[in-house]
Amino acid sequence: MASSKMLAFSSSSIGDSLEFDANLSLSDRLKLFKTSQFDQKAYITSKCLNMSEKEIRHLFTYLIDLKKASTEEMRKSVYANYSAFIRTSKEISDLEGELLAMRNLLSSQAALVHGLAEGVGVDSPLSADSFGSTKEDTFEVALAEPTETEKWLINFVDNLDVLLAERRVDESLEALEEGERIVKDGEKGQTLSPNAALFLQDAITEGRMKLADQLAYVASQPSTSGVELRSAIEALKKLGDGPRAHKLLLNSHGHSLIEKVSAICPSSVSYGGAFTAALAHHFFSVIAQAANDSLMVFGDEPAYASELVTWAVKETEALAVMVKRHVLATSAASGGLRLASECVQTCMGHCSLLEARGLALSPILLKLFRPCIEEALINNLKRIEQSSSAMAAVDDWKLVHPPPGVRPLGANASSLGSAIASQLKLSTSAHRFNSMVQELFEEVGPLEMFQLVGSTLEGILQVFNSYINLLINALPGTTMETDQDNPGGGSEQKVVRMAETESQQLAILANASMLADELLARGAIAMKMETPGRAADRQNRFPSEHREWKRKLQRAVDRLRDTFCRQHALELIFNEDGEIRLTAEIYTSIGVNDKNEAWFPSPLFQEVFTKLTQIASIAMDMFVGRERFATVLLMRLTETVMLWLSEDQTFWGEIEDGGQTPLTSLGLQQFYLDMEFVIFFASQGRYLSRHLHQVIKNIIARAVDASAAATGIDPYSVLPEDQWFVEVSQIAMKMLTGEADFGNIERDATSPTASVMSHGSN
Repeated sequence: MASSKMLAFSSSSIGDSLEFDANLSLSDRLKLFKTSQFDQKAYITSKCLNMSEKEIRHLFTYLIDLKKASTEEMRKSVYANYSAFIRTSKEISDLEGELLAMRNLLSSQAALVHGLAEGVGVDSPLSADSFGSTKEDTFEVALAEPTETEKWLINFVDNLDVLLAERRVDESLEALEEGERIVKDGEKGQTLSPNAALFLQDAITEGRMKLADQLAYVASQPSTSGVELRSAIEALKKLGDGPRAHKLLLNSHGHSLIEKVSAICPSSVSYGGAFTAALAHHFFSVIAQAANDSLMVFGDEPAYASELVTWAVKETEALAVMVKRHVLATSAASGGLRLASECVQTCMGHCSLLEARGLALSPILLKLFRPCIEEALINNLKRIEQSSSAMAAVDDWKLVHPPPGVRPLGANASSLGSAIASQLKLSTSAHRFNSMVQELFEEVGPLEMFQLVGSTLEGILQVFNSYINLLINALPGTTMETDQDNPGGGSEQKVVRMAETESQQLAILANASMLADELLARGAIAMKMETPGRAADRQNRFPSEHREWKRKLQRAVDRLRDTFCRQHALELIFNEDGEIRLTAEIYTSIGVNDKNEAWFPSPLFQEVFTKLTQIASIAMDMFVGRERFATVLLMRLTETVMLWLSEDQTFWGEIEDGGQTPLTSLGLQQFYLDMEFVIFFASQGRYLSRHLHQVIKNIIARAVDASAAATGIDPYSVLPEDQWFVEVSQIAMKMLTGEADFGNIERDATSPTASVMSHGSN
């Protein structure tokens, strides 16, 4: 029976605690422990008296979790109200000083009032009862020997005056403490008369004021050593004037700092990293010394600790202002991010040493340095854009290896990565762009505390878009006209050297592709790897950011590639006079009765093949190891031509309208041959995409339908077999490339070979 009751009680206790934890807020759960009547022993006894070991462990875990939650809540409350706490503590310290001064003043006034009220005599201020006495009494008192107490008082005052005059601080403090003890003992045991007690108290108060003034004078002297300063401040604190003592301590260190800084910082002069290092050393060493002195004399009392933090913040702000004025302002204006980075790291390194003393001043420096660092980053990006633009104006668009002394990758790049990068060939403007971007990566990498990774990547993306615009302007017949087509540049038209030959134009494409896929992407990874700390967070967050950034770079490259393809497609479709070369008349002019014994692809598609073959040959040498980019380029160029054909309303209007010159079966056969020829050489060159293949098949189907509608005959009944088109295309491709050899082939009038050979002989 008893065991069942115990079990029920234990289960009830556990259930109550769980319900208490689940349904009440943290403040409600802590309310029980905040009451003045809370008895921890009684609480534990009531909870654990009838609990098993498992239930006690459960209660222990609950209390530990409650303690952690309470600590976290207190920390948040302190951070949320820290500025108000410092301000209130300072006001309390000021009030304490004012109350002490008021108490001393009231003591002096009380002594004076009592002396006047009781008629204290000038010659015998210590007489016990002179008010209302007769002349005989006064005469007797004047002739009487002083008592032992009066003798002690006179000797005490004389001795205190001597000690103060000789500036013997420790002995003066002992004398004042002894006088205070005599006053307290006299009040308790009534061994001193009221007049004697007031006289002694007045002497002690006057002595305290003199000693405090002496100590304040010593603390304010520049020649006072550190040991003397601490002794004077500690003595002043013992006198009960702690707030004044702490202010004097901080003021003394502040004056010492001003003297040290003035010796190394003449006005209107700019300095570099050495100046910043010396300045940071002086500032933070003085702050550290002040913190040590404050802790040694005043301990960790909140009021003094808050005043120390406020003073340290003020001095840190002064340091930041000086560094900005003499170093960062000049470097930021010129885009010198390396010098700014070194100066900031120097200051942050000195600042981090104070965190062990509880002075977290890094946020102050970060807040004040951020505008200069951001300005330096922006100007550095502008310098990259301007320098690349200047080089593009004289670039011959020939791919060369990096110039001597140019480091292709970041400082921490692997040897294998450096070897690969050293083999990459770019034009001179691209090499300049790459080297400056890599330097920027190295300089920004150590500045993780400013969280500049995102803005840096975005800025590099903008200057890369601007460089892509320069490359587009270098292509003949292209200009950047609208903001929509020009996301990386402004309205100013920059001068750039034109790329006249196909080799130069492909070099431009190689610049963009290699910068985007190899150099910039690797540089971003190198910058992330150089960034210290938070490895797990960096691993989780960076891949998605990097992929998105690389996609944006690739879109810029695609914009250049599409411009190249569009320009070359227009050169194929239009002649020099601006007239369209690919017209419906090419096919509708072939009549039913015409005998076309020499079947061969149309001249336009011969030129398309020749153009693509030339580009493929150049790209094979230029894009070594990057065959995919060359393949995509050929694919896009072919698609551009075929898409233009599929969307040419004039062409299809004449084909589908019929009229006087409908598309005959022979005209359809020629059109079919042209389309199959494109499919054949694209498949042989391995750049026939599914999209391109489908576009061509749709074009063929549309032409077949137009011919069937015009002639009323099933086109497939008169068209040759598919193998015929393949053989003609193969032979035509060999003839156009100079690889055909028909010397040992027997001629058949109906064979594709004979047809093509007839075209060749004609």
